[in-house]
Amino acid sequence: MKVAILMGSDSDFPVVERCINVLKSFGVEVVARVLSAHRTPHLAVDFAMKAEANGFELIIGAAGKAAHLPGVIAGVTTLPVIGIPIKSSTMDGLDSLLSIVQMPSGIPVATVAIDGAENAGLLAVQILSVKYPELREKMRQYKEDMADAVVKKDASIQVKY
Repeated sequence: MKVAILMGSDSDFPVVERCINVLKSFGVEVVARVLSAHRTPHLAVDFAMKAEANGFELIIGAAGKAAHLPGVIAGVTTLPVIGIPIKSSTMDGLDSLLSIVQMPSGIPVATVAIDGAENAGLLAVQILSVKYPELREKMRQYKEDMADAVVKKDASIQVKY
């Protein structure tokens, strides 16, 4: 189980790190790189074209502003691609979201919320769980733990009020 996370800039890392932490908590190997669709397009495309041969099973692309990185990656690989729109200083990430979610027919990119790194990691785990049943079991446990936490919070509020 090996996932590549590409980010357009190292300024995206604080968001991307949350995705890395989720993936690692499920035992998924992660390789993170800074590769820009605009500043290093040849390197980004080369990485994506060789990703499957290099043992990757899924690619996550995080980018802000014009946010073309996930789409460029998806255009040159058959691996699943998840896009994380990064909140930018100009349009609060709406520009990034629209750049990633408005892909042309034939080039799918699963897109999570603006700065939705945790969900990108969880979606990657769910996709990989089709091949790796142990991930599905870990995801079941994760969801049970999440539900238990909500029940405990509810009980705490009920006691207070």
